Amino acid sequence: MARDKSIYTCSECGGTSPKWLGKCPGCGEWNTLVESVAESAPKNRYQSLARVQPVATLSEIEASEVDRQPTGIDELDRVLGGGIVAGGVVLIGGDPGIGKSTLLLQALDSLSRTLPTLYVTGEESGAQVALRSRRLGLDGSKVRVLAEINLEKIIATLDAEQPAVCVIDSIQTMYSEQLSSAPGSVAQVRECAAQLTRTAKSSGTTIVLVGHVTKEGALAGPRVLEHIVDTVLYFEGDTHSSFRLVRAIKNRFGAVNEIGVFAMTERGLKGVANPSAIFLSTHGEPVPGACVLVTLEGTRPMLVEVQALVDSGGPSPRRLSVGLDRDRLAMMLAVLHRHAGIACLDQDVFVNAVGGVRISEPAADLAVMLAIQGSLRGRALPRGFIAFGEVGLAGEVRPAPRGQERLREAAKLGFSVAVVPKANAPKKAVEGLTIHVVERIEQAIDLARSL
Repeated sequence: MARDKSIYTCSECGGTSPKWLGKCPGCGEWNTLVESVAESAPKNRYQSLARVQPVATLSEIEASEVDRQPTGIDELDRVLGGGIVAGGVVLIGGDPGIGKSTLLLQALDSLSRTLPTLYVTGEESGAQVALRSRRLGLDGSKVRVLAEINLEKIIATLDAEQPAVCVIDSIQTMYSEQLSSAPGSVAQVRECAAQLTRTAKSSGTTIVLVGHVTKEGALAGPRVLEHIVDTVLYFEGDTHSSFRLVRAIKNRFGAVNEIGVFAMTERGLKGVANPSAIFLSTHGEPVPGACVLVTLEGTRPMLVEVQALVDSGGPSPRRLSVGLDRDRLAMMLAVLHRHAGIACLDQDVFVNAVGGVRISEPAADLAVMLAIQGSLRGRALPRGFIAFGEVGLAGEVRPAPRGQERLREAAKLGFSVAVVPKANAPKKAVEGLTIHVVERIEQAIDLARSL
């Protein structure tokens, strides 16, 4: 009997190779080629995702704002850009048990009061979904439920039910009869996602796909999965903490890096209107090594406390950062030594962003440096103190984007002293906020010592 022909598919870019290679020829990633059975292409498999339109001049194409339907959960609407869009495809990923199914069931229940909705579960039975809805207090819910993993049956149900919103939980459990590989394989995930996207674009149904994540935290399956959908959301947060963050990594209908903050309660996930309260520690008195930073997450300014601990480290000192880039920490310590005369060569340096938030913007540099020098000297910054600004290798303090909004958010929460880059100095005084402008890191260090 002839052996089935094998083909090797990259789990990152979806590229194929007739033989195994250590490095993918398409994207250059190592050890991503996975063996699978070569599939024959069925008919009508490669239809276009949208209706074919004649060639037109860009300036003559009528463009209007897309209509949005709020989900009833304010924090989720913020991340989505204002609500769901008809025909849009959303991919949401996160660690097991972090709350993906809970949040989507709550959103579907809210939408079902005005729109027809469908919840397709491939991981649970209908009774399990009903049990979870009772636990969340969603009595009398009008959400339609289908327990099925066959793609063709799901598409037939979508044609019959005509829902406005459909949740597929999860895309890794779905399989198409046109392919012989197992559910969750690269070919099945790619084919099922493409067919569901095609259905969404042609029918106007909004489809939400739930995706698994790898141990590194990236979405499982081929990277092409993220390219064909309209919006990619990541669930972040520690399962041991009651707080969760939903971050938009890609959004064709809104801002990227927008975040929504939720608190896990007995009745499901509840939106947190003032997330700055989570990320600020409640010290009775100011403590050395703590500095409050105004960071920007998408369009939302948030106050986060940055803590630093400098301790004697011996011959091989450690550099550890949680929530901040470790390489950037090493760079900041070198700048402090060269330009401000603060040496930590024989000291352990630990930096932490309170609340489990991850800060990726360089505007955190100034606050981290002030926290490090405060811990080293054993001197606390005054109460109500905030700082932000990027610090360059030459010791200059560079401006941060949208500085006025950051200052207004700090003043609104009762902060009284701010150290900011000179270019971020407001033209009008901010009520209740004393603003000190600096151009170099040594000025900022001297100013912090004098306050």
